[in-house]
Amino acid sequence: MTRSPVSPEPRLPRAVQLRLLAVLALVLAPHLPRLPPWAALLVVAMLVWRTLTALRDWPLLPGGLRVLLTLGAFGGVYASFGSVSGQTAGVALITVMAALKLSELDRRRDLMVMVFLLYFVLVTHFLFSQELWTAAYLLAAATLITALLIDANHPGSVLPLRTGLTMASRLLLRALPLMALMFVLFPRLPGPIWGLPADAGAARSGLSDSMAPGEIARLIGSDAVAFRVRFDGAVPPPSERYWRGPVFQRFDGRRWDAGSRGAADLAPDAELHGAGYRYELTLEPTRTPWLFALDLPARQGLPEDAHINADHQLVLVRGEVRERRRYRLQSHAGYRLQRELPAALRAQTLLLPPASNPRAVALGRQWRRAAKDGAAIVEKALRLFREQPFHYTLNPPTAGRDPVDAFLFDSRRGFCEHFASSFAVLMRAAGIPARVVTGYLGGERNAIGDYWIVRQSDAHAWTEVWLAGRGWLRIDPTAAVAPERIERGIGGALDDTELPDFLNPAARDGFRFDLRARWDWLNARWNQWVLGYGPELQAALLQRFGLDGVRDMLLALTALLTLALSGYGLLLMRRATPRRAVDEPSRLWQRLQRRLARAGLVQAACEGPADYAARVSAARPDLARAIDEAATLYIRLRYLQNGDRDTARALAAAVARVRP
Repeated sequence: MTRSPVSPEPRLPRAVQLRLLAVLALVLAPHLPRLPPWAALLVVAMLVWRTLTALRDWPLLPGGLRVLLTLGAFGGVYASFGSVSGQTAGVALITVMAALKLSELDRRRDLMVMVFLLYFVLVTHFLFSQELWTAAYLLAAATLITALLIDANHPGSVLPLRTGLTMASRLLLRALPLMALMFVLFPRLPGPIWGLPADAGAARSGLSDSMAPGEIARLIGSDAVAFRVRFDGAVPPPSERYWRGPVFQRFDGRRWDAGSRGAADLAPDAELHGAGYRYELTLEPTRTPWLFALDLPARQGLPEDAHINADHQLVLVRGEVRERRRYRLQSHAGYRLQRELPAALRAQTLLLPPASNPRAVALGRQWRRAAKDGAAIVEKALRLFREQPFHYTLNPPTAGRDPVDAFLFDSRRGFCEHFASSFAVLMRAAGIPARVVTGYLGGERNAIGDYWIVRQSDAHAWTEVWLAGRGWLRIDPTAAVAPERIERGIGGALDDTELPDFLNPAARDGFRFDLRARWDWLNARWNQWVLGYGPELQAALLQRFGLDGVRDMLLALTALLTLALSGYGLLLMRRATPRRAVDEPSRLWQRLQRRLARAGLVQAACEGPADYAARVSAARPDLARAIDEAATLYIRLRYLQNGDRDTARALAAAVARVRP
């Protein structure tokens, strides 16, 4: 017995190929800016080549060339990132390999592989962004991929595009209730249930762990949100809205950084007084260990995994801020910080590099010889900035070897980091301990949600000086030159020609500004109720419904899932049960059968309409005329299909006269 040869699997229809290429381009597009240039060009080239192949029926690449391309791409990713694992390298590898898979895409089984690969690539976008627009974008992409999955399981003719999209949308809509149920009720554990790569999370953004001229000015062009703040009651005035971040004590002549600290690294004593502000701060991921707080934060009520270090900066005990964090704090506008200064810290905060910025050092030493106390020196320095022609600008000239000297005596044009750095150098030269503090200043109120938005464009640097009996004092030399920066924000302190479009005062009124505020409010709610839906929020929500603990949540989840799946199964069974289509003649004849059956005259299964009518006429002569007329009309309409609406109305009248 000879076995018939198996027929080869047919090639993919051109329409399906083009649909796949369009969906693949949509899914891979957000990853292209994250790829090395060679990898992005390779992905685009593969998409263009495969599109032309589908349109012009070109042959696919030979197997040997496909192997070389795959090995080359693997080596290229390793050379670019030093690894093929981790968030950035792993996503780059899977993106390039998805594009190279097009080189052998020809059969339906290849389409199935690509569909599931697309689902996987789709999830990787959440490693880089979890914003509301990302979720909407990926939900639309998931609908398109599901339509491809339907195409892959329809081996006959190509489905119309609208039909596939409609079926995919219905499938996702049916899955949404189950998804919401699982999201709300599935127990949220305090710690992660699996490990993520070391580079997982959003890219590092915002302030750095050091400061050099021009680095903070570059942040002004970014409207990215640094954090959002909701005050419980009173809101501090603009002059007190300093958000404390990294503190820098070591200076190499150009760059400031934190330097080294003692082994104990104890938080200094702080006497807090004056107005107290309670607030909730939602910090965006920064991939840095520090948290931000209104100057000066109290030690009480700190997050469990954070502490105040020797610079009175709020930092994590371990790790980095890799995901959005929400925490509550209390801060005081009035304080006396570190009344007694340790000798080691005094020496560190007076240290200047030798032979660096000699003119500034000479000026500071001159003030020390002439002034009677530290407060007089501070005032003399501030008067220098107020009275001399200093300019607050985003575009200062490039500094040379001694940037502080160049700023103070030559250009006199700079941004906040220039003023803070030069002021600290002058104070140290005059014998006053000084350091630079970076963070944010101000914020923009969102009237829709009644909270404050602090953006990267609000980045700022100021100085702290230590005076005997008063401790560390915040001195902002920028305020001496551009007081509008404090009261009206960055948009009120710079010329319109230097401002980015989103900071221009003209853009802060009207429909666009209102739309932007509403969009941010939506994002804030998304962050709070979806991305921030952790163990505490879940427990608080479910306690309102009498559910307490993991056991109750699992029981409720099981019960609701059972009910939902059972109801959905019954609905599918009902839809799958074939229904006999009953036409009007059959419906009228069934009505006649029911009437005669009540009189004991039941039509047998093997009995046709004419025989049944004859038997009824013999048994009930009074019905003979009506039943004969009804049977004749029914046979004409049902079997001979020789009738019109008048015939149907005559049948209805004849059936109505049959009343046993």
